This record gives sequence, structure tokens and C-alpha cells, in this order.
Amino acid sequence: MGFSLLGLAVALAVLLPSLLLVWFPPTEPWPDVAVPRILTALERVGQALCVVVPAVVLPGTLVWPWLIVAIAALAGYDALWGRYLDRGRSLRLLYGPFWRVPVPMAILPVVTFLAAAAWLSNPWLAVAAVVLAIGHIPASVIIARTLATDSGARH
Repeated sequence: MGFSLLGLAVALAVLLPSLLLVWFPPTEPWPDVAVPRILTALERVGQALCVVVPAVVLPGTLVWPWLIVAIAALAGYDALWGRYLDRGRSLRLLYGPFWRVPVPMAILPVVTFLAAAAWLSNPWLAVAAVVLAIGHIPASVIIARTLATDSGARH
């Protein structure tokens, strides 16, 4: 235990773009979606762990090739946030597929955290990322399916 500036930087780099929703919310209303409470709880716990764990667990030996994976995943995630802002702030841009990846804006942060866990030799961050994945990815798939169904019903 201790303070890790590198870990804090990872946590902030991944989670700060989500604050864009405060200032730039989607242009359409959020759908009424029945996400199971357990998924919502795991998602929130995973988010909290992914903020706290990397900042309070000192890194082990830095494994530099994993930093490349983390940066690539983070760059993809940031590019999708840019697409969301540039193309009209649609919910479908937050939850829709990209290059056959079903919910990339849910998957890429998890990949970033897992790669950062490998880079920082931080197994606790890997556990936090898995908890996030268990809640966030299925919840996002449920929302994406709801959006796709709602879209199909309107046309």
C-alpha cells in the first residue's frame, strides 16, 4: 500500500472522459432499461475500485510492453468519445458497435485497466478491472439492445 502517481494517472485518464456526460449529455432521453441490480452494483463497485486501487497500491516492476496496449486502448476509447461529441451526442454512439466490437465504450476501459494492471504489476487492479467488466459490459449490452429495439420500433 502507498500512493502511486502512475496508478492515479491511469485511473483519471480512463474515468475523466465520462465527465463529458455532465456538460455534453446525449441529445435524446435515456431509455427505460431494466438492468439487473446486481450488474449495476458490480459496475459501481468496479468503477470505485478502478479509481482507488491503482492510486493506493504501489506498482511492482514496470512491464513496458503493456503500456503500449494500455495507451492503444485508451486512445481508442478517447477517439470514440470524440466521435460521440462530433457526431451529435447520440446514445447509439455511446453504446453502439464499432468495427464489430459490440460495446467498445464499455470494453476499452476494461482493456485499459487490465493492460495497466500488467504494466504496473498490480494484480489488485486486475481484480478491480474484472469486477468492472462483470458489471459494466453486460449492463452496456442490455442498454445497447434496448436502444436497437427502440430504434427498430420507430422505423
